[in-house]
Amino acid sequence: MYRSDPNVSAVLVWVKGVVQVEDPVVATDWLARAATVKAPEGVFVAGEPREAARTRPVRSARDGALLTELAWAGEHDTDRAVAAARQAFDHGPWPRLHPRERGEILQRFAVLVDAHRAELALLVSLEMGKPIRQAHDIELRALVRTLRFYGELADKDHGEVAPTAEGELALVTREPAGVVAAVVPWNFPLTLAGWKFAPALAAGCTVVLKTSERSPLSMQRVAALGAEAGLPPGVLNVLSGDGAVVGRRLGEHAGVDVLTFTGSTEVGRHFLRYAADSNLKRVYLELGGKSPNIVLPDAPDLDAAADTAAWAIFFNSGQMCTAGSRLVVHRDVADRVLDRVVATSSGWFPADPLLPDTKMGPLVDAAHLDRVRDAVRRGVGQGARLVTGGGQVLAGTGGSYLEPTVLTGCAPGNPVLREEIFGPVLAVQVVGDEEEAIRVAGDTPYGLAAALWTADLGAAHRISRRLRAGTVWVNCYEEGDLSVPFGGVKLSGFGRDKSRHALDEYRDLKTTWIHHG
Repeated sequence: MYRSDPNVSAVLVWVKGVVQVEDPVVATDWLARAATVKAPEGVFVAGEPREAARTRPVRSARDGALLTELAWAGEHDTDRAVAAARQAFDHGPWPRLHPRERGEILQRFAVLVDAHRAELALLVSLEMGKPIRQAHDIELRALVRTLRFYGELADKDHGEVAPTAEGELALVTREPAGVVAAVVPWNFPLTLAGWKFAPALAAGCTVVLKTSERSPLSMQRVAALGAEAGLPPGVLNVLSGDGAVVGRRLGEHAGVDVLTFTGSTEVGRHFLRYAADSNLKRVYLELGGKSPNIVLPDAPDLDAAADTAAWAIFFNSGQMCTAGSRLVVHRDVADRVLDRVVATSSGWFPADPLLPDTKMGPLVDAAHLDRVRDAVRRGVGQGARLVTGGGQVLAGTGGSYLEPTVLTGCAPGNPVLREEIFGPVLAVQVVGDEEEAIRVAGDTPYGLAAALWTADLGAAHRISRRLRAGTVWVNCYEEGDLSVPFGGVKLSGFGRDKSRHALDEYRDLKTTWIHHG
C-alpha cells in the first residue's frame, strides 16, 4: 500500500518521430470500458469456475449499479474447496516440485497479472470504489511485485545442519505446513490477498482464499490467471460468500492447517475461538489500527508533514488499517499544521473513481457510510469540534461519498480517538512536549503503525523505540517495500505479512536426526 509513483505505469510511444510518455490511465476511456466489463463466476475450485449454492447481486461502489449476480458459496462449496486443496497438497505435485519450479510459475503468474492490469484495475475500482489511477498504479503494482518477490525467493531459503558429534547428522528442514485458509478484506482486495497467497504458494502450501463480501470480483479473475500460469488444480481456490458461513467454516475446518486473516479485531477473536474449538490450527491475524502521526516543531518540512498527514487519512477514502487517523501535533506548530491540512483537504473532495484525476472515491457502500457518519456524530456529541467536512456529497449518483473530515478538541475517551472509523476522518490532538506526545500516541488499544516528524536523529531513535507499533515511519508515511515485514501488536494482531519472514507462517520446522555410527 505504498505511496504512488506517478510514472510507474507510463509507456513510451512514438509521436511524429519523437518518443513521448503516454499514461494509460488517462488514455483509457474507463467509463466506456466499464459498460462492457465481464464479471467472474464467483467460485473458483480445483482450477475452474464452479456453480455455487446460490447467487447474490454485486453492486458498484461508484453508483450502486448492478455489476453481476455472483455465485455465492455456502458450507458445501467451502468443503469442496478445502477437499480440492487437501487433495492437491497430499497427493498433487505442488509441494513436491523443486522450489525453483514453483518460483518460475509464480513469475509467470506475475507476467499474466501485469498483462491484465487494466482489466483487474477496473474490477477493483467498480467493486469497492478505489480511484482508477490508484487501482492501476498502486493496487496492481503491489500484486505484481508480490508475485515476483516470492517467485524469486522460492528457492533461496535453505535448511540447516546442526552441530553434532561424530557419527550423527542433524538436519533442520522447512516444510510446507499444508492447506492454508486466507480471509481477506475489501479495502485492498488484491494487495492484501497477494500478501497471503503468494508466500503460502512459494512455501509449497495450497490455498483456499475467501474474498470479502464487499469486493468479491477481482480476486476471482486473478485465480483464473494463476491456473493459466501453471498452478495445478486445487492449489489456489477462491470463494466468495458470507463471512458468517464461509469464513466460519474455514476457521472450524479440520482440513485447514493454517489460517491467515486481515480485518477487524472482533472477527479476529472469532477465528481464534474457531481454531481452539477445532484442530488448533495456527492463526495469524492482522487487525485494526488507530495510528498516530506525531509532528514536532523541528519537523524538517512542516508543509510536507501536513500534506502527508492529509494523504495518510484521505487516501483510499481513509479505508486503511494503517490510516493516520490521529494527528498528534505540538502546540507551537499546531495552528500552522492544522490550517495546512484543512486547506489540503479540499483537493481530496470525492469524485467518480473512473475519472483519471480523482484522488478520493466513495466509501465502499451505504452501510459503511452510515457507520462512519455515526462515529462523527457521536464524536461531536461528546465534545469534538468539526473543523471541516462530515457531510455526504454526490448523493444523487447512488454512491456513498463523504467529504474529507477533520475534528479537534477531542477528550481522551472520545470515540473518534478510540475507534477505528475506517473513513476519511482525522482527529487532531495538541500536545505540549515530547513526553506528552508519546503518552497520547500510545493511548490506544491498537498498535499497527505510527509516524514521527522530527529533524533530531536522537529523538527519532528515542521516540520510535517507545512507540508500541509494528511499523514506525520517520519523516514519511506508508513507505516500505516487500523486503520488510508488516503487522502489529496489541489489538492490531500478530504474525507478519511481506518479507522473508512471512514464509515462516506457512512452513513447519522438522528435525531429522541420523545416526550412522
